[in-house]
Amino acid sequence: MKVIYDGESDTLTVIFVEAVVAESDEDKPGVILDYDGAGNLVSLEILDASRRVGMPTQIEYQMIPVGASS
Repeated sequence: MKVIYDGESDTLTVIFVEAVVAESDEDKPGVILDYDGAGNLVSLEILDASRRVGMPTQIEYQMIPVGASS
């Protein structure tokens, strides 16, 4: 998984899988979902990210052990 914030265009992109995008849908205004040819979600793009995400330049990553509840 890769997370990219472009400050110039103010977009936040989360790439789940490196794959060719076959279709893009704007799920909600400013939220774009990209799918591969099989219909699997491969990435998510948030436009005007600084208005929609608390801190688009910071990432917190957590792993929950298998079997543990969150």
